[in-house]
Amino acid sequence: MKRKRVGVLALAGLALLSVTGFAIGSANAAESGSADAAAHGRGHHDPVIIGHRGAPGYRPEHTLASYELAYRMGVDWVDVDLVPTKDGQLVARHEPEIGGTTDVAKHPEFANRKKTVVLDGVTTTGWFTQDFTLAELKTLRAVERIPQNRPHNTLYNGRYQIASYQEVLDLTRRLGKELHRTLGTYPEVKHSTFFQDIGNPTEPKLVAILKRNGLDRPDAPAIIQSFEVSNLIALHKQVRTPLLQLTSATGAPADFVAKGDPRTYKDLVTPQGLRDIAKYAKYLGPEKAQIIPLDAAGNLTRPTALVADAHKAGLKVQPYTFRNENPFLPANLRSSAEPDAYGDVFTEEAAFFRAGVDGFFADQPDTALEALHAFLGR
Repeated sequence: MKRKRVGVLALAGLALLSVTGFAIGSANAAESGSADAAAHGRGHHDPVIIGHRGAPGYRPEHTLASYELAYRMGVDWVDVDLVPTKDGQLVARHEPEIGGTTDVAKHPEFANRKKTVVLDGVTTTGWFTQDFTLAELKTLRAVERIPQNRPHNTLYNGRYQIASYQEVLDLTRRLGKELHRTLGTYPEVKHSTFFQDIGNPTEPKLVAILKRNGLDRPDAPAIIQSFEVSNLIALHKQVRTPLLQLTSATGAPADFVAKGDPRTYKDLVTPQGLRDIAKYAKYLGPEKAQIIPLDAAGNLTRPTALVADAHKAGLKVQPYTFRNENPFLPANLRSSAEPDAYGDVFTEEAAFFRAGVDGFFADQPDTALEALHAFLGR
C-alpha cells in the first residue's frame, strides 16, 4: 500500500510547482505528502535515497523546482553541487561552465565573457560562474542539460533562476516544517583546486554558510562531498559537519594530480585507502562500477569487495548515479535504443541494495524510493 502511495505522491508532485518553485497544490495534497512521509518511517537505519541535483528526471537540474519536487516525492536529502560567483556567493550548478545549463548564450550583454579555461586538466570553453556576480546570474534562466534524454524537461526551459546555496537551505527549512520531517542537503565542493588556484576558494564560503545556518555539528542535516581529498581533510578540522569522499572508477583526485601524488581513485578504495578515508570522512560515494562492474557487453557482473571493505573501515557507502533512461542502464536492462525511454532500473537498483549499499544518488527519486520499499518489503 505504501509503495502505491509513493507513486501517487510522485504524480501529484509533478503538478505542485509554480514558476518560482513554490507549492500551488491544495492543502490536502500537502497533508497527503506529509502523512505518506511519516508513514514510511525513513531514517539513517534504512538505505538513504539522495535526490541527485534534486529531481532532474522531471525538472532542470539544480533549480529550486527540482529540489522541491525531490522533497515532495519523499526523499529527505538532495545533492547540491556548489561553485562560487565573482562576488563570493555559492550557487547550485553542476559545473562552473553554464553554457549548457542556462540561456546565457542568448544574452548579448554577456557575449564577451565567453572564454576558454583548463578545468582540472580539461580545456573547456564557455561562460563561467566566477566571472558573474550573483545578481548577474539571476538574470539568466536554467535549461535542460541533456535534452536528448529528457525532452519533456525542455518544457521548463527559461522558467527557473540559478539558485544560491542559501536559497536551497531556506527552501529545505521551509519544506521541512511543512512536511513535518527533517530535510537536508549534500553540498558538493566542485573543482576545489581550480578555484583555490584562481583565488576564489569554495571552502571558506561553505564553512561560513554552514555555521550561519547552524549546520556545523555532527548531527547536522548536511553532508559535505568532494572528489578531492586534501580539502576534505582540511574541512574535517574546520567543521563538525559529516564528510563524504567521492571516488571514480577511473582517474585520480585533481589535488593529487596537481601535487604530483601518484595515487589514483583505485588506491583510495583499497582496504588501506578506505581506512585512511575513515580518519576524516564518515561516508564513501563511489561510482557504481566500483561496486558492481560491467562486463565487456555492458552487463552487470558480481559485486566487488568494496562495500564490505568500506563497512569494515567504518564507512557508509552511497554510490552514484542511478537514472531511469536507457543509455544510463546496463545493456541488458535497456528497453530499447531510444535515448529518452526508460529501462528496467528497478533490477539495477535491487542489485545494489543486495550488495549492501547504504543508499544512493538518483535522478528520479520516486523510482528509487519505490525500489527501496520493495527491497525492504514495505
